[in-house]
Amino acid sequence: MMAETRERATATEGSRPVSLPPDPDAYDSPRAAQARARGLAAPYIAGGEDPDLAATRRQERRYVRLLIVMIVVVVLAGFVLGIAANLLGLAGLLGGVD
Repeated sequence: MMAETRERATATEGSRPVSLPPDPDAYDSPRAAQARARGLAAPYIAGGEDPDLAATRRQERRYVRLLIVMIVVVVLAGFVLGIAANLLGLAGLLGGVD
């Protein structure tokens, strides 16, 4: 993309940064065209294109499974603690009769 083909202007002339001329290849890039279609001033669209989509999908599937397991553990822990409190005679914790 633009960063690969052109060097960024990091040198400064006095206190003003050196600006580069427009890059016609970057103007025609898919990201820039999508940004212009959405009325954005710059070719930045959050997210972009993932360089390794398959690996990201695998990682996201693992996180979804982990999230489901955590939800099940939290719900079951409530039942287990309620049953344990009832067996130990702590009915006050359960909102029962004192």
